[in-house]
Amino acid sequence: MTTGLPSTTRTDTRTDNFVISFAPLSLDEVYALAEDESNGAIVVMSGTVRAQTEGRAVEFLEYQAYEPMAIKIFEQIARDIHQRWPEAGQVVIHHRIGKLGIGEISVLVAVGCPHRAEAFDACRYAIDTLKHNAPIWKKEHWIDGSSTWVSIGACEQPEGC
Repeated sequence: MTTGLPSTTRTDTRTDNFVISFAPLSLDEVYALAEDESNGAIVVMSGTVRAQTEGRAVEFLEYQAYEPMAIKIFEQIARDIHQRWPEAGQVVIHHRIGKLGIGEISVLVAVGCPHRAEAFDACRYAIDTLKHNAPIWKKEHWIDGSSTWVSIGACEQPEGC
């Protein structure tokens, strides 16, 4: 897959959408991709670069991904959602790679469902599973010039990721 080009998976009348891109992510685009007349709710989760982690000032983050496998993980997440929440509509997962500054969006996940509870649950499942399973790595660059790769194990902690 070429970076930035969407991968879509069609299931019945749903078209799920997955992107890994160097370009900035769009809340409006992700929301529009999840829209459907059968939805009573669309939940969008936006992950952004924060200024501090564990009391340390962050200068910027750097994301890298093994894109073909990451897209396969995104597709599996969508299949899991459609199996677990059969009425769920489109699943949209977009992740940014490269250098991101404070306040920039690193990941967007959107799920539309007939009811809000299942939309929240499915969206949370998507981001939590992505954080644990997708081969996407984050390097935190600190104001003092040092840097640290964030391990997948950090996602196991309540404050992690």
